[in-house]
Amino acid sequence: MSTAYLFPGQGSQFVGMGKDHYDSNPEFAKLVEQANEVLGIDLKSIMFDGPEEKLKQTEFTQPAIFLHSVALYKTLDATPDMVAGHSLGEFSALVACGAVSFEDALKIVRRRGELMQAAGASNPGTMAAIIGMDDDKVELVCKKAAEQTGKEVVAANYNCPGQLVISGYVEAVKAAVDIAKEDGARMAMLLPVSGAFHSSLMEPAFVGLKESLENLEINTPNCPIYSNFTAEPTSDVDEIRSNLLDQLMNPVRWTQTLQNMIANGASAFVEVGPGKVLQGLVKRTDRKAEISGHQ
Repeated sequence: MSTAYLFPGQGSQFVGMGKDHYDSNPEFAKLVEQANEVLGIDLKSIMFDGPEEKLKQTEFTQPAIFLHSVALYKTLDATPDMVAGHSLGEFSALVACGAVSFEDALKIVRRRGELMQAAGASNPGTMAAIIGMDDDKVELVCKKAAEQTGKEVVAANYNCPGQLVISGYVEAVKAAVDIAKEDGARMAMLLPVSGAFHSSLMEPAFVGLKESLENLEINTPNCPIYSNFTAEPTSDVDEIRSNLLDQLMNPVRWTQTLQNMIANGASAFVEVGPGKVLQGLVKRTDRKAEISGHQ
């Protein structure tokens, strides 16, 4: 039996996240204090006390979720057979499989959050969730909306069968939501995000992150990591580096990642980090899969 460890991405944050672990687990608390020192910001108080508006800012959300996930993981006696993380969670997964150090990953996650927030400000865009529609039909909806508006809207997160998030210019995303409703989607709704993540509108962040990733020390992981960009497992350091960059402007292939993990022998999944989003996505991808979590 193979066990896959999964790490959540943006959207799983909540005010008070990690406080119970901080109060009860010295190892968790030590890493939280270390993060404050490394980043030079009081991330702990943003996580524990908010306000929510501040925690929801991408530059703080990303390091907060990363810190909660990795600090919690390090308190477990875990030996994964494979790992994956949803978008930002890929950095948590890289620490879990020994490919990147906690401190290095923390710094680059903070930088990634800052760059993505800045890209959202300079290239305003948004995202929307489309529920109850096949992936190929959603892709067609995006194509129609892009033709109608002359602006980009693309599939951004293949989350599970029947759940896809789209991303692009506000006008085009709104048009796609209307078309999806007309074409029979069970639900189509705009998401409260600060940018068009996983689309070409993230190009300024791509340019900035490229330099940081070139200098990131990556070691051979102790188990395969599944990439958001390819949905395939890899232990190749150069591939890991390029995949981390490519996922910024390309879709998160989470449905395909879970399907490939299952095809490669994963029978148990463990989500580590705030919330239970990924547990739900596993259940909707394979009802027979064993799933648990550490929040």
